[in-house]
Amino acid sequence: MILTRENILNFVITAGLILVPIYAVIVEEPFTITLATRAVIFSLAAVGLNIALGLGGMVSLGHAVFFGLGGYTMGILAFHAQSYIPLFEWPILIEGTKQMLVVWPLAMIISAIAAFVIGLLSLRTGGVYFIMITLAFGQMFFFFSISWSAYGGEDGLSIYVRNQFPLVNTLVPIQFYAICLAILMLALWINARLAKSSFGLALSAARQNTERVRNVGLDPTSIKLVAFVISGAITGLAGALFADLNRFVSPTMFSWQLSGEIMVFIIIGGIGRLYGPVLGAIIFVTLEHFLGGISEYWLVFLGLLLLLIVLFSRGGLVGLLVGRERVHE
Repeated sequence: MILTRENILNFVITAGLILVPIYAVIVEEPFTITLATRAVIFSLAAVGLNIALGLGGMVSLGHAVFFGLGGYTMGILAFHAQSYIPLFEWPILIEGTKQMLVVWPLAMIISAIAAFVIGLLSLRTGGVYFIMITLAFGQMFFFFSISWSAYGGEDGLSIYVRNQFPLVNTLVPIQFYAICLAILMLALWINARLAKSSFGLALSAARQNTERVRNVGLDPTSIKLVAFVISGAITGLAGALFADLNRFVSPTMFSWQLSGEIMVFIIIGGIGRLYGPVLGAIIFVTLEHFLGGISEYWLVFLGLLLLLIVLFSRGGLVGLLVGRERVHE
């Protein structure tokens, strides 16, 4: 790996994600670990969107659909496990579960299927029409979850005990954090490998000039659809982890505001930058915690930061810190 300023910054961010929770354990501040876990999960969701947005140029305002589907997959399975009521009794008996290694693949599969259907329809258009179609799907799932009274409807659904992972006590904050951080690192590695692969190069080309990609015998729509599905699956996994963190799911997980927040993480950190979503999510959670305790209008400060970045640093904070280095070096 070539040593660049961006790689050094990525290392510093990773070191911070490791050292801050360890410091919190030493000084006995478990809430700091919870904040760090929240930042890591939001980072994972943004990493998923960054594949569609940063690599594929797909501006999606409906990624909360996948976040919510992942959360509700976890919530519904855990609800049936804790109530001892089967999920299905016919044609075969399917019971709930609290095993993370079962919940995670299901959350990713369901989110990937939804991403395939939404992408298949949305990618028939482009530009603002693509944005509006993804937003429309998000609102459809939002209002469906409100009306789904079997699983709490507008009030949401509470889970009494966190899901289980082999050899780990997930109720211990630092152990649950370690699981989330490991998944985030894996997602970042996948993102980096994807960007440098032949598929990633074709996706980048499809973002820049679809006609040229089509002229060399590739289908840009199919390439973007695959990226959209991968993006949705990763965001769905983040939703399952978020539901586990809070032990609660609600229709707000499908809201367009959440889709916007995930996009804001990427814009703040840097669109297309490997660690851009991570830095953006960390800054968002930090501002939310410290400024939110001072004023309920703390989003004004976030809006000002976002405005300054859009006007003066198109590469986000990562671009501002490392200069004009190549993305995903």
